Amino acid sequence: MMLIIDYLNVLTKGLWSKSLQQDKWKQVLLGTLLGLIPGCLGTYVAVSLYIHNIFGLGAMVASMIATSGDEAFFMLSIIPSTAILIFVLLAAAAVITGFAVNFFSKERPHASPIKHFDIHKDEPDCICFDRHQLLSQIRNMSLLRMMILLALAVSLVLVSLNFDNLLEGIISHGEEESHSHHFHPVWVGVTFSFVLGISFLISATVNEHFLKEHLVNHILRKHALRIFLWVAATLILMHFITERLDVEGFISDNIWIVLFIAVLVGIIPESGPHLVFIILFASGTLPLSILIANSIVQDGHGSLPLLAESPKAFIQVKIINILVGFVAGAIGLLTGF
Repeated sequence: MMLIIDYLNVLTKGLWSKSLQQDKWKQVLLGTLLGLIPGCLGTYVAVSLYIHNIFGLGAMVASMIATSGDEAFFMLSIIPSTAILIFVLLAAAAVITGFAVNFFSKERPHASPIKHFDIHKDEPDCICFDRHQLLSQIRNMSLLRMMILLALAVSLVLVSLNFDNLLEGIISHGEEESHSHHFHPVWVGVTFSFVLGISFLISATVNEHFLKEHLVNHILRKHALRIFLWVAATLILMHFITERLDVEGFISDNIWIVLFIAVLVGIIPESGPHLVFIILFASGTLPLSILIANSIVQDGHGSLPLLAESPKAFIQVKIINILVGFVAGAIGLLTGF
């Protein structure tokens, strides 16, 4: 996704991003729409836009409130009509909170203190697509381009073969989580195939300058390794925690304690622990307000890149979402919702 966004920015000389940088309300609306996309792809895009200094804090908060991560697939599978209602409520909370953050924040529309896009205005070699050089680039393919295309092609083939099913026995560690792998690998496969396919076309057609400066020096060296290490460490940690903690049994007594726990569990940047609240609601054990509170706070894997790039922004977003989630859940419980 970062490759695609970098490509669009260089292709348009940054014109598409300038409008978003200057209009906070556009940022909030787009961030909300990205968050509503089932899975983590939309939030990955939102984080990438924040990392590249296009989204502000309000848009980032809106995106994280609107998202339900991979749990969105699970809700659409077992409680489809309620899931739509939850998504509508999340969108409303996201827009209101995003506008409120922008109103009270002194942050300028483009004041994100993180990395920005590299647009080499003074370098004529920074060209995304040159049809006159395309055949020559393919015939005289560099080792770098060959390695990138091979890696993308192998990834695309593995996704197309539904490779995630081969890993299911390794990464699933609970009946509910194992069940969740059976109904959305098609969605995951389609999403990954689309992104990988676009990335393959970009890598095959851009010139060597783009590959070296934007893909290797910018995306891979500045972002990819750090994000990979954070994601891997968090997933390993969460695997051992969820293996040894009976979350469902622990939250079965006091409803206000359950709300507090639901908000705390929402802090976990992982898709999996939150499924217990969906299952409890589907079985009639849990009120909708607590499920909504958990959905507001939790981001699935979407916030992991943000944690990797800016722990300060991650903490800011989580604090705001915790407050919104707890207030929404408390209002729901007091009104019998």
